[in-house]
Amino acid sequence: MIKVGLILGIAGACRTDELVNLTVDDIEDVGFSLIVKIPNTKTRIPRIFVVTDVGNMLELFRKYLSLRPPHVKHKRLFLYYKAGKCSSQPVGKNTMGKIPSVVASYLKLPDVACYTGHCLRRSSATLLADAGVDITTIKRHAGWKSTTVAEGYVENSIENKTKIANQVLVGTTTSAITKTVYVSESNIPSNINFENCTNVTFNLNVNK
Repeated sequence: MIKVGLILGIAGACRTDELVNLTVDDIEDVGFSLIVKIPNTKTRIPRIFVVTDVGNMLELFRKYLSLRPPHVKHKRLFLYYKAGKCSSQPVGKNTMGKIPSVVASYLKLPDVACYTGHCLRRSSATLLADAGVDITTIKRHAGWKSTTVAEGYVENSIENKTKIANQVLVGTTTSAITKTVYVSESNIPSNINFENCTNVTFNLNVNK
């Protein structure tokens, strides 16, 4: 339950009550990904997010779902897992909200009690901000009506602060440079040298 809650919570920037109220009908397994619908939110803005097949995330979800007892009369996704099997009792808000503190305890982090259920939502927004995602995307992903909260994540992003530090201390910032080189069989270069480069991506297109 903890692993699946962690995956869905961070992937969808979910609030604790959104995870608690999630039903099996809200998740569609399309083989290569999960399409998750959050119909009822605090801001009354329904959201949809996707969990892709990264690592063994889909395998963990499918395994958890397969443990669901056939006699369960409700459709709540998260059930208590005890003695090696799932019961029919749905997980409550207090238990769901303790997932971050359980993870923090496992990682032996200090101040475990500070890791509340909201950490999943904050972690999702922080990961997006650190990846350089724009405010509009973060706002839409988390379902915020105001840009104020999203702006806070961007301002506190390590990636953004690193860029600012480079501007202040070095006078430069990182930027994407695209260079297209056309090569035929008659002019294939013997070697190509790159210097002082980071985060370089090569796109090779072969035309026959």
